[in-house]
Amino acid sequence: MNIAALVSGGVDSSVVVHRLKEAGLSPTIFYIRIGMQTEDGFMDCPSEEDIEITTFIARKYGLSFEVVPLHKEYWDTVVAYTIDTVKRGLTPNPDVMCNKLIKFGVFEERYGKDFDRIATGHYARTAVIQDKVYLATAADRVKDQTYFLAELGTLQVSRLMFPIGDLQKSEVRAIAAQQNLPSATRKDSQGICFLGKINYNDFIRRYLGVKKGNIIDIDTGKILGQHNGFWYHTIGQRKGLGLSGGPWYVIDKNTDENILFVARGHDTPAQYGTVVKIRGLRYITCPPPDVAALSSPATSSVGGGGAVPSAAVPSVAVPSASVAAPAVAVPAAAVPAASAAAPAVATVLSAVAAVPSAAVALPSVATVPPLPIATVPLVASADIVPPPSCVSSPAVPITFKIRHTPEFTNGTIRQDGDHWVIESEKPLQGIASGQFAVIYDQSCHLCLASGIIA
Repeated sequence: MNIAALVSGGVDSSVVVHRLKEAGLSPTIFYIRIGMQTEDGFMDCPSEEDIEITTFIARKYGLSFEVVPLHKEYWDTVVAYTIDTVKRGLTPNPDVMCNKLIKFGVFEERYGKDFDRIATGHYARTAVIQDKVYLATAADRVKDQTYFLAELGTLQVSRLMFPIGDLQKSEVRAIAAQQNLPSATRKDSQGICFLGKINYNDFIRRYLGVKKGNIIDIDTGKILGQHNGFWYHTIGQRKGLGLSGGPWYVIDKNTDENILFVARGHDTPAQYGTVVKIRGLRYITCPPPDVAALSSPATSSVGGGGAVPSAAVPSVAVPSASVAAPAVAVPAAAVPAASAAAPAVATVLSAVAAVPSAAVALPSVATVPPLPIATVPLVASADIVPPPSCVSSPAVPITFKIRHTPEFTNGTIRQDGDHWVIESEKPLQGIASGQFAVIYDQSCHLCLASGIIA
């Protein structure tokens, strides 16, 4: 089997290589190099140490290694999306868009298309249900990273391998230590990679400038101070306001008048809400025609991509000649487009709720249709939209996340005209427009859909 392994130099992707070799597989290692633009060109993330470690891993296991420069592509898509989202007063998620547009977008089009599968160090798994591949949560619920993968399409997910998805983080570090990998004790990466060592506010100032505006107490209407522009702040933010007598939290923005509204106290009701409105809700994988069969445990197998014989992993035939690189429209195209052909969300959510987690084994992907990659657009593959005659739908029980956290929140989702409404069982702090809401089944096992918080 011909496998491309995306390796960053961190402990997770380093152990991915070890597990693949342990399974008798010899992947080609790729390091994706990205960075941000300056007056002098592109400035890299501090990647020299990453590349040194990745080079060591390649030599240790006798594997081919290639550095892939995607600076311009990253700037034209992810960075442009981030700047535009912030400019409109919304909260961006560059990590979600990097996975969608760069790692499993541009890289797939130019390099991944020549391989049967792409292995990555994300904490996630896949589940095969009725011959369709679904994104599933990792064994380590604290480290689970399906939130960052929820904007991928079904074909992207079906071509991925998650060799550490069945492990706890502590087990990953133990393997790295046993194998004397230089990343064994390395800290996990934090922050937005393309900024490198640049302060986030300095980055925003360079592209959006400074514009003074009032900070107003939402309860009293009193002006408390001034800020340098609403684009420096996000809903739920506490630090950086420069106000005394706090804690103060950003509750709302008036982008037309450049006003921040804040509330004082950890438990002020103004911080919390139970209703999350979503636009552009879309499935990761559309449900099969016979959705009733999803409730049968026999139809489900879960794979993390552990140490399994290579014979158990049949390849996906993807004709490279049919692969064309579609244009990536950012930032406007970052909002999923609608597709009236998508089935109702209630159908798949209620059907998959009973699907249990099965024993960990890398699933067969022989049943995944050998569709050319170009047939699945980078932006929006299966939108969940109401039929023209439908203005509402019954509430369906789900679990969900509105940011990357270890906790899953119980709630319901229902259709309300041209958008969807999540009602949470408990109050949520910092519901930020522009962020992604990710929908899971009731057992927190399958990652089903995502949409942008309105």
